[in-house]
Amino acid sequence: MPVNQFNREGYSQMKKSITLSLVLATSLGLAACGEKAADEAAPAAEDTATVEGAADGAMEAAEGAADATAAAADATANAAGDAAAAANTAADKASEAADAAKEATDAAKGAMEEAKK
Repeated sequence: MPVNQFNREGYSQMKKSITLSLVLATSLGLAACGEKAADEAAPAAEDTATVEGAADGAMEAAEGAADATAAAADATANAAGDAAAAANTAADKASEAADAAKEATDAAKGAMEEAKK
């Protein structure tokens, strides 16, 4: 279409109505988004209370975790002490067994020497 046809009366009226429709649609869209932002700003006070509650909950959870860690460390220390005691007992038993084996070896050597005579 040539440019001079848009200058006619009918097209000018159509451009005005399209422009007005676009302005109206844009303003309604902005108004709807503006109300949503205002609605979201109102519960911000509620969110701060929720955030404080969440922070308190996180602190309590951290304290509980610290207590559980301390209890686990105590249990581990006790288990390590028990294991050390068991290791000492096992070492003592091994020493006794070695001594008994040495005595048995000495007795066998003595029996061999007597058998040779």
